[in-house]
Amino acid sequence: MNRVKCIISYDGSDFVGYQVQPNGRTVQGEIEKVLSRMHKGEFVRIHGSGRTDRGVHAKGQVIHFDTYLDLKGEQWTRALNAQLPEDIVVLTTESVDCSFHARFSAKGKEYHYYLYRDTKRNPFLRNYAFHYPYPLEIDSMKKALEFFLGTHDFTSFSSAKSDIEDRVRTIDMFRLVEEEQKLIFKIKGNGFLYNMVRIIVGTVLEVGEGKRKPEDVLEILQAKNRGAAGKTVPGHGLYLYKVYY
Repeated sequence: MNRVKCIISYDGSDFVGYQVQPNGRTVQGEIEKVLSRMHKGEFVRIHGSGRTDRGVHAKGQVIHFDTYLDLKGEQWTRALNAQLPEDIVVLTTESVDCSFHARFSAKGKEYHYYLYRDTKRNPFLRNYAFHYPYPLEIDSMKKALEFFLGTHDFTSFSSAKSDIEDRVRTIDMFRLVEEEQKLIFKIKGNGFLYNMVRIIVGTVLEVGEGKRKPEDVLEILQAKNRGAAGKTVPGHGLYLYKVYY
């Protein structure tokens, strides 16, 4: 058997999420349907670096699968893209050692979150950036970002639905970039809990509105209580940008 690694991008607008579910269209389901056709009806399971929720996008999701087909990287890329729906694209494909695992071999991930700040809604961005037309104190927000850096217990910034026991994660990059009417949160770490990025962004927005002080982030971290942090921002502004190995 050969192990194949793919970097893929997808528009999450019309998916209920990445992971296969009993009802609803998923990224994993669409790719596995194509692979099954290529393997003459034999089911082929793909493994991703992690799951993304309904409406969340990916620019650099990583998957792997095992196959008996003997195709080269570019042949796989062309074959998959010829059959995949238009909202999923394979960027690169390569053969890897069987010890590689898209999820368990990952050393870190980078996410970007987009805000659109114009006073008027933009119908062309409604699925790709969170419309947020309210005044924000950008310098205070940038100060707040610094308190997230390093290793912390992020229980306060994890969904209450999460059943993961170890909630300690390390954030080694967190930046806020201004591009015309957009604000882009860029965050990189060794791993992220369920809804963690979206709760962090929601909390930093409250700092920008003056509802919290930048240093309040430390108290929220120490509280280890989801109720201490801000709201969870919508999924459609979130992008899985890159997975590091």
